[in-house]
Amino acid sequence: MSSSLFSRRRSLLSLALVSALGAALPLSSTLAYAGDGSDAKPFKVGVTAGPHAQILEAVKKHAEKEGFKIQIVEFTDYVQPNAALASGDLDANVFQHKPFLDASIRDRGYKLAVAGDAVLMQFGAYSKKVKHLKDLPNGAKVGIPNDPSNGARGLLLLQDQGLIKLKADKGSAVSVLDIVDNPKKLKIVELEAAQLPRSLDDLDAATVNSNYALPAGLVPSRDAIALENPSTPFARIVIAAREQDKNAPAVQKFVKLYRSEPVKQFINATFKGAYTASW
Repeated sequence: MSSSLFSRRRSLLSLALVSALGAALPLSSTLAYAGDGSDAKPFKVGVTAGPHAQILEAVKKHAEKEGFKIQIVEFTDYVQPNAALASGDLDANVFQHKPFLDASIRDRGYKLAVAGDAVLMQFGAYSKKVKHLKDLPNGAKVGIPNDPSNGARGLLLLQDQGLIKLKADKGSAVSVLDIVDNPKKLKIVELEAAQLPRSLDDLDAATVNSNYALPAGLVPSRDAIALENPSTPFARIVIAAREQDKNAPAVQKFVKLYRSEPVKQFINATFKGAYTASW
């Protein structure tokens, strides 16, 4: 075999090995390069439409000044953002509290984890018919979200206001089946979270997530007839990533950009207490 032919084959073999090793690199290694340089792929973040998307637009604007490219992917429900993250279609998402994330991990087997804290948002009860929850008539129809985590949140708020009593041993993992006392015979109506603000004409009251209340013109501090305690874990929104990527440089860079002073100022100026920075 000639030396030139041998060298050519050795070069081809080296290229093949490099390609194979590159394909075998864990996702966290590729994430380390997301957003670095003008030709790098953008860092894809999932959010629910509304306030979370607005906040992420402010993060994206700030990140561009740091040379970090973000692509925003909006969703209209609470199921798809975690499914997309787990499947690798996203690099992170920002829309949920930790109890919801824990429930997704438990029920669907997702390998997801908290990469950092985002904003604080209180869950509220709203009504077009009464000024206080205690004024609800017997047999009143009260809407709560139909996903397990936020449904529990709505039930716990009703319990805190003295309207129902739930099984004490279930903690925050409660459902309508765990109501043990309902003096006013309230009819609990489970609906898609995004539909609750639009259903207030048909309900006597509804418990609504702030990211759906605000786009509907409902300001928690002004319009809610009851608000949950801000110290509850339900009020803290988290930044989620895949378990193996939570400490990847790109993920931590995104967390740092999100939890920055310019973004904090935007949140305070835009949401007037409906959402507050956790940092």
